[in-house]
Amino acid sequence: MTKTVNHWIGGRTVEGTSGQYGPVTDPATGAVTTRVALASAAEVDAAVAAAKTAYATWGTSSLAQRTAVLFRYRALLDAHRDDIAALITAEHGKVHSDALGEVARGLEIVELACGITTQLKGELSTQVSNRVDVSSIRQSLGVVAGITPFNFPAMVPMWMFPLAIACGNTFVLKPSEKDPSAANLLAELATEAGLPEGVLNVVHGDKVAVDALLAHPDVAAVSFVGSTPIARHIHATASANGKRVQALGGAKNHMLVLPDADLDAAADAAVSAAYGSAGERCMAISAVVAVGAIGDELVAKIRERAEKITIGPGNDPASEMGPLITAAHRDKVASYVTGAAAQGAEVVLDGTGHTVEGFEDGHWIGLSLLDKVSTDSDAYKDEIFGPVLCVLRVDTYEDGVALMNASPFGNGTAIFTRDGGAARRFQLEIQAGMVGVNVPIPVPVGYHSFGGWKDSLFGDHHIYGNDGVHFYTRGKVTTTRWPDPADAPAGVDLGFPRNH
Repeated sequence: MTKTVNHWIGGRTVEGTSGQYGPVTDPATGAVTTRVALASAAEVDAAVAAAKTAYATWGTSSLAQRTAVLFRYRALLDAHRDDIAALITAEHGKVHSDALGEVARGLEIVELACGITTQLKGELSTQVSNRVDVSSIRQSLGVVAGITPFNFPAMVPMWMFPLAIACGNTFVLKPSEKDPSAANLLAELATEAGLPEGVLNVVHGDKVAVDALLAHPDVAAVSFVGSTPIARHIHATASANGKRVQALGGAKNHMLVLPDADLDAAADAAVSAAYGSAGERCMAISAVVAVGAIGDELVAKIRERAEKITIGPGNDPASEMGPLITAAHRDKVASYVTGAAAQGAEVVLDGTGHTVEGFEDGHWIGLSLLDKVSTDSDAYKDEIFGPVLCVLRVDTYEDGVALMNASPFGNGTAIFTRDGGAARRFQLEIQAGMVGVNVPIPVPVGYHSFGGWKDSLFGDHHIYGNDGVHFYTRGKVTTTRWPDPADAPAGVDLGFPRNH
């Protein structure tokens, strides 16, 4: 019988009651290995109710209590790295080493949450007027929700709920229904660490569950990571319902390569950033912008490296790249390559016919490299979210920056150069939220914040870091005046000398 992934509500597994289930596929074989319960609006209500009940005590719990749980949680996550990574590989398809890297980056935010005592320190100004003090504090919001994507089923949830609960909120997580099991294990380990029941809940589902969270009156804030059209919808709908929203959208990340760059290093970086995790990253480099005469040499070096990448099942240690998440997504990615030549591109590598012996029904696609791509082609304009790298040619640095800034997306970007002045100018002139200088995927460490510009972010707060703490709390300012005891009414002596 097919395994069923159910909800996690109130510190325990809760079987789905909607009667609706979704298939979970092993991308390497194409076989349905699991089914996931899809929540009704009533089941979402139950998860929110559990979180609301838990907030009554968790919201007033001491920082010492919260951090004690988080330190135990961090230790358990560390001990179960391989187990979490194995679930990611089984349902997403990425190779095990990449899945372990995902867990490690999620752990960074748990570690940040362990230090929440410093992050939540308030401010005090004394004697702003005669015997008047002003203090500022930050307090939790209540029940908050997270809606997370398939490409990082452990890391992105850990970008959200550890900080949220450290700040005193309770959390309802709606992970992707394509690879749901990692989220349940994260919640089970949190309960094992001593997190009170109802503080972290996982409710699986599709649009029905999402819409129920966006409309629920007891949900104070919503965090989302996904495509730009959905991010725009999440932001508009949740905001209209009076909620605080951070909605991170899609990307078309560019890498500008100047003529003075180390082309071997740039080619290594392009291959890693474009084809790692099969290109299913919102921070993947999908467009290389070659400046001047170095284009031909750079493309040759990228091709040479790309042809050596080993594609196979994620649980095979020899594999460097795994399959795509679904057959439908594989076919969509392939369509950009098969249509590229008609739109003026030179197809240097075509990976659309790739198969893996013994796993012919898997969602396989090889590495594709498109050169001399025009900015009005579909392969350039759309977020492909697969192992397809476009190379564009420009004459000057200024042309490259203008091309990149014309993109509606502004998530991450990179420049490869030996010129510090050019790099400094780039980081100031480029319109993107995260910039790499000779670093292809500039995902910030946990104590800085992650987020893009333009159509890559809807809302005012980036995720994790200081922005994450501010998103999951709200400020309160208190102005206080106390009478001097020496001014007490006659007849009452508090022992203060009247010598002023």
